[in-house]
Amino acid sequence: QEQLVESGGGLVQAGGSLRLSCVASGGTFSKYVTGWFRQAPGKDREFVASIFGNSDTTSYGDSVKGRFTISRDDAENTMILQMEKLKPEDTAIYYCGAGLRWPATRVNDYVYWGQGTQVTVSS
Repeated sequence: QEQLVESGGGLVQAGGSLRLSCVASGGTFSKYVTGWFRQAPGKDREFVASIFGNSDTTSYGDSVKGRFTISRDDAENTMILQMEKLKPEDTAIYYCGAGLRWPATRVNDYVYWGQGTQVTVSS
């Protein structure tokens, strides 16, 4: 069973950057499609980005294309979300997940989830 732990969230001003990490343990990380979702108060969980393999195949939500970059290191069981040019509307709890189906843009594509990390972007 895969366990996922996110870190790196915090408070940042609009236009700034943050780097989120997701560290996996307990399973075979390399066999999973992994991704990031976010959930703002009162809203559904929204797809941010997903990745399969060692950064070779990626998919992004429209709202983050060109600003966020997803990557992973299977040897370190780690996935990264580099967020640039942050906007107040990026404020949410960010969750990492692991699943078995590509492109893994839906919540139901994921089997395992982390506990989330809060990102707050001030205007």
